[in-house]
Amino acid sequence: MAARGQSFSGMRGLAAVPSYVVMQPTTLCNLDCAYCYLPFRAVDRRMPVAVAEAVAAAVNPWAANGRFSVVWHGGEPLAAGREHLADLIAPFGPEVEHHVQTNATLVDDDWCDFFVRHEMRVSVSVDGPRARNGDRVNRGGQPAYDRILHGIAALRRRGLPFSALAVVSRPEPGLATELYDYFLELGCDVLGINIEETEGVNTRDNRHDPSAVSAFWAELVGAWRREPRIHLREIEWSLRYAAAVLDNSADGVLPRQLDPIPTISHDGSVIVLSPELAGFTDPRYGDFSSGNVLTTPLAQILGDAAATPWVKEFLTGVEACRASCPYFGFCGGGHAANRYFELGRFDGTETEHCRNSKIRLLEGVLEHARDHQSPAA
Repeated sequence: MAARGQSFSGMRGLAAVPSYVVMQPTTLCNLDCAYCYLPFRAVDRRMPVAVAEAVAAAVNPWAANGRFSVVWHGGEPLAAGREHLADLIAPFGPEVEHHVQTNATLVDDDWCDFFVRHEMRVSVSVDGPRARNGDRVNRGGQPAYDRILHGIAALRRRGLPFSALAVVSRPEPGLATELYDYFLELGCDVLGINIEETEGVNTRDNRHDPSAVSAFWAELVGAWRREPRIHLREIEWSLRYAAAVLDNSADGVLPRQLDPIPTISHDGSVIVLSPELAGFTDPRYGDFSSGNVLTTPLAQILGDAAATPWVKEFLTGVEACRASCPYFGFCGGGHAANRYFELGRFDGTETEHCRNSKIRLLEGVLEHARDHQSPAA
């Protein structure tokens, strides 16, 4: 249901105020997942409190004017330790919502107390049942699954709601129902599905048979419709877009401007649009940073970010997508990191990530709708 022939007016330029910021309290991760994109996950480079204080100076006024989130991401954020993470959180005002993306292997009762104390929303990275977690291993190459489940059990024992984020390396028929049933039993209330991406230090091929990927998404819709107790991120977004196309309001689905999604690296560097670019350098683009909060206010960095050479190139690519792709109204021009790591540039258009997680997703939702439509009267 790509809205062919429709002109989309949204996603032009960068918004001056983001809806959330991503904070990297440490580069270290205690796991060594095969598909991880992070370049320095074996090194403990911790964020100084001064960086958090500089970010909070911008975030606190934004949060006072409406909902605003800080997402603690890594590395493994809990590897920074409770004391240090508490020091990083302290400069943020009470209106700020805190989220953490964790592999859950370090979660115990003390961490649950921490989450309660800081009113922190937890999202756990887990790829489904034991057999689906073969890529999630510790630094000794041993499976991390039992430790992940131990952390999730602590969350459930304490009655703490949590989201789940699953990486799917081989989308294929039969898998979607298995995954959905697993996460129903796991007890999460929100589920996101990421088909593995070729980005960062992960160079594994992410090309898949188009019909298999569409069938995976179609099956996932069916599993969700049978028992829609979980908010299923990708499916619900697709259905919202499909409904908007049908009532001729699809141009209002996307925001008017791109959310800059600033990632604050451990050293205060600010990378917009794609957290996956943090820690990388390129002869043409440098370190992808648009500035550092230790020397320049975050609001000023974001106000000037569109002039960063690689960001300018990416915005040119967004306009190329707008002009050429019938799916633009659904995805808004794709993600910067996918273009860079797949195409070597930011002004390209279609990527394998687009095909797997945007085009095939929407086609799978429509395939399910066609196969389950009521017979004509």
